[in-house]
Amino acid sequence: MQIQLNASQGVSMSPALKEHINHQLQNVERRFGERLTRIEVYLTDVNGPKGGLNKQCKFEARPRGGDPLLAELLHEDAYDAVTGAAKRL
Repeated sequence: MQIQLNASQGVSMSPALKEHINHQLQNVERRFGERLTRIEVYLTDVNGPKGGLNKQCKFEARPRGGDPLLAELLHEDAYDAVTGAAKRL
């Protein structure tokens, strides 16, 4: 299974954040890895410098021969957004 990371302007994709994403997706990979071709990760800063609930994380899981599955979460912190979206996935 391949993991593709995409970050929009306003979200810094640091090595620590990449490691956190990979760690959060380990359970998904263990359970469904052989059925998935890839998971695309999208991190967006929705409100820019305004703050508040502005970090959005979307996971788009691509199963073999099926339609993509989407899980997303909006949170103040990018790490918490990743954790919550991974739990939903």
